[in-house]
Order: sequence, then structure tokens, then C-alpha cells
Amino acid sequence: MTQKELNYIEDAISHEDNIIKILESTLDYLKDESLISYFKSEIKSHTTLKEKLISMMEDKQNG
Repeated sequence: MTQKELNYIEDAISHEDNIIKILESTLDYLKDESLISYFKSEIKSHTTLKEKLISMMEDKQNG
């Protein structure tokens, strides 16, 4: 994997982190249970993606 590709992965991790923070901060203001459930699902989804990206980057840097 090239350095440019690693930089793209780093950017994607940063974007996922920002999305998670926005979702979490918005969650504090929600009252509707269906929206709360949806936001929690999205947080989980973006957290999983962020973890996969981190793992992929670590694998490429170590191997």
C-alpha cells in the first residue's frame, strides 16, 4: 500500500471519528425513541467501520 493510500485511510478514520462525535452529541438532544435507536445504530455502524479502517492500516504498516 502506498503512502498516499495510507493517507486516504487516515482521512477516512478522521471522518468516521467526526461522524461518531456528531451523532453522539446529537443523541443527547433527542426525545423520540425511534430516532434514538436509529442514531445508536448509526454510531455502532460507524464505529465498526472506523475499527476496520484502523485494523487495515495497522496490518499494512506492520506487514
